[in-house]
Amino acid sequence: MRLITRHSHRWTPATNRPNRGGRREAGLTFWDVLISLVIVAMVFGSIINGYLVGAKKAQWSGYSLAAQSLALHAVEQARSATWDGNLNVQITNMTLQNKTFTNTTASTWQMTGYTTNIMDIPWQGTNYVTIQTLFANGITNPWVQLQMITVSTVWPFNGWGNFSVQCYTNTVITYLAPDNRDPSKLGINVGN
Repeated sequence: MRLITRHSHRWTPATNRPNRGGRREAGLTFWDVLISLVIVAMVFGSIINGYLVGAKKAQWSGYSLAAQSLALHAVEQARSATWDGNLNVQITNMTLQNKTFTNTTASTWQMTGYTTNIMDIPWQGTNYVTIQTLFANGITNPWVQLQMITVSTVWPFNGWGNFSVQCYTNTVITYLAPDNRDPSKLGINVGN
């Protein structure tokens, strides 16, 4: 079916558009294809970058949890020690390198040192341990003596893509009460 208009163009029945000069129209131009490819490349690039950033964050989280586990290991080692002020037994079972003792007063002291261990992942972390005696009530009479254990685990991470190692620190602080079992030796009047 051919329709003739005033301008003498032939109409094609499939598209209901004029076909000028007997030429057929192409589907897409070069610029249409190029813009489509650029859009597809940007979408896939964003998806891949999102996966890479997620993998780096997951790796950092794994390292942080391994460092926290290493710090808790040192805290548990200190908590398992015997501390009895009546017998002058202090926490000395810590296997620390460069261990130093400092007496701040006659009844208080501080021990510092560090350990270097492999974390739960194949990476090395360093625990800096400080054990310090202190009095919860701020005075020495009556005795309310505690030990504050501070463990700071320093661990390196170079996964952010800037080719330099950055160090992060996980810190665990806890307090311990003495193992004294006899309240009369603690200065507490029993049975009054």
